[in-house]
Amino acid sequence: MSAILSADDLNDFISPGVACIKPVETLPAKDASKSDNPYEVTTEDQVEPENLPPAQISLTDCLACSGCVTSAEAVLISLQSHAEVLNTLDAHPELPLIREDGTSPQGLGTTSDEGRIFVASVSPQVRASLAATYGITEKEATYMINQFLSGPHGLKAGGKNGSGFLWVIDTNVLREAVLALTTDEVSESLTSDSNISGANSALPKRPILSSACPGWICYAEKTHPFILPHLSRLKSPQALAGTFLKTVISKSLGISPSRIWHLAVMPCFDKKLEASREELTDASWTSAKDEHHTPVRDVDCVITSRELLSLASSRGISLPSLPFKPLPQSFTPPFPDKTLNSFLFSNGSPVQTTAEGTSGGYLYHVLQTFQARNPGSEIVTQRGRNADVVEYVLMSSERTPILKAARYYGFRNIQNLVRKLKPARASRLPGGNRRQPVGRSAAAAGSGTDYAYVEVMACPGGCTNGGGQIRIEDAREANSSVQPTASGEVSDPSSKPTPHEQRTWLARVDEAYYSAESDSEHEIESQSPSILEKEDKIHRALHYWSDFMDISLSKLAYTTYREVESDVGKPQTAVNDTTRVAELAGKIGGGW
Repeated sequence: MSAILSADDLNDFISPGVACIKPVETLPAKDASKSDNPYEVTTEDQVEPENLPPAQISLTDCLACSGCVTSAEAVLISLQSHAEVLNTLDAHPELPLIREDGTSPQGLGTTSDEGRIFVASVSPQVRASLAATYGITEKEATYMINQFLSGPHGLKAGGKNGSGFLWVIDTNVLREAVLALTTDEVSESLTSDSNISGANSALPKRPILSSACPGWICYAEKTHPFILPHLSRLKSPQALAGTFLKTVISKSLGISPSRIWHLAVMPCFDKKLEASREELTDASWTSAKDEHHTPVRDVDCVITSRELLSLASSRGISLPSLPFKPLPQSFTPPFPDKTLNSFLFSNGSPVQTTAEGTSGGYLYHVLQTFQARNPGSEIVTQRGRNADVVEYVLMSSERTPILKAARYYGFRNIQNLVRKLKPARASRLPGGNRRQPVGRSAAAAGSGTDYAYVEVMACPGGCTNGGGQIRIEDAREANSSVQPTASGEVSDPSSKPTPHEQRTWLARVDEAYYSAESDSEHEIESQSPSILEKEDKIHRALHYWSDFMDISLSKLAYTTYREVESDVGKPQTAVNDTTRVAELAGKIGGGW
């Protein structure tokens, strides 16, 4: 967090209540023609008050850590909203994948260029937010979203073309793929000397820092570039879902990726910024090298949990009135490839446990996998200065450490982690000795470097507490027109919730997030595959995907990072041409 952004009500969320530099920059200039005479004497009642417009802080002003989005990013982010979803659905009819006789047409690439295939991916945190809002289970929230996006009573029931989403996938499936690859990355880093020599640029330096949180990535790229070599090279589940859907569908049906429109429903506003990254386009994985080709984003639009409510409201649809049951098979055709269809839809919803946390369980999966590889080992947990800092040590049966890892949530804690990883300054004294940065002891400086892996998330408490999640005020308003929830907590929507009510609300969202566990209680535990068996199955599916596309997995599942210089607070002459960016971003396919 920037030193400028310091206020008494700072709570790790950037909101209009936080003292921000942006309003200072946007104060209107005085009219020179009405300048006051400094020598004029007047009475107080004759002085006309200045009616200055109130300072406005928008998403594009204060995205991520300290309002550090560039002008180009601000334009691209502003294009992602529930209104953009409706405009796109109304502008393009769905491509027909199934004829009346039940057969699939061939050569879709020769049909009208106006047609699109609409696909969506939904995160489990969004389902938890909706479940808490309407007092239903996570499974029922899944049915609600599917009915809304793809069903006959949802988006398909209105609009110019009656368009809806052909496939809605659970990002948990792609998250499990990222988890398996994360373990590979940590294993390779522990057996490689790249941490010492830096020769192997394909591997991050130890400690490896998770990279699924876009707010954290934005903070690292724009404030601490020395962190970038430590970031995991893996795409986030959202980004991997976009690559997976556009590659498989485009090749299977013979159409351009620009004719596949991918919507991601996420708990975080910063996911809009991630979708706008130039590294996450078809230019990173396509085999065609055409300099005139406009790159197409893997994720065309991101909306949050709150914006999903706005999307339904804009179409006059009541979400709790939709059927809480699976869609008929006629509305969910099989995925084009049989093997990959099984990978996406036949595995069931993965079980979420409190030990994994609410941010995907990256650290938990690494620890569990290494524990399975070392029979008799034990995970020792030590809490840090608060609940969002936890250290883990995997101890062998001989009580020797095998692996050390940690979890850091919230920007306040992230700052402490960054200080530990900051390189020591070179001494100016003769002899070339190095000294520690001012204010840090040698012990403090090295305490973070012995981690093998660190799970880093910008939001305190994890992703269920994301900035785009449904707030308690939104839930009260959503339920004001329907019957109260089971807990009977519906009250005046205009009343400001107390801190206790906000904590209680977040606990309800977390409870809904873990409710998927109860849906799987009927499964016989002995029949559940081990973590190593699951990893082997995921690796086979990923290699099949790579072979199917004839593209290496390094291009499909991995990405890169770069130092970014913000233009906030700079003279307008130094700002990029936002008009040009807007024109490029508005081209068909969401290109650049």
